[in-house]
Amino acid sequence: MDAVTHDRLEQMVDYIMKYCLWQFNSRGWDRKKQNAGIIPRTAQLLCGEEIARETPGDRYYWVEAVSLAEAYRERLPWLADMTREEIKTLLQRLHERIDYLTVDGSLNEELTVPHY
Repeated sequence: MDAVTHDRLEQMVDYIMKYCLWQFNSRGWDRKKQNAGIIPRTAQLLCGEEIARETPGDRYYWVEAVSLAEAYRERLPWLADMTREEIKTLLQRLHERIDYLTVDGSLNEELTVPHY
């Protein structure tokens, strides 16, 4: 990964780690589900795509994605210069990084307690 992409990715990670409460769920599977529900929808919003809002779950992930996309647009002006494909690739990397930081690489053993 080049230095510019790395810097941009870290800016996005930094925002989530500081301001997004959904990344603090108490179970690993729940965190992964949230990440998978919110980050791809954020990419869709940043690319101007429509998002399904049929179920309560759809609407929950949509509203979190709206909030994240708005924050990114406001704080990360370089997003406006990126193509849809570049945005989707960057957000896929963000998804992988957040999964690692919040679940796979976490030292929090409570994330893996089966009866929690």
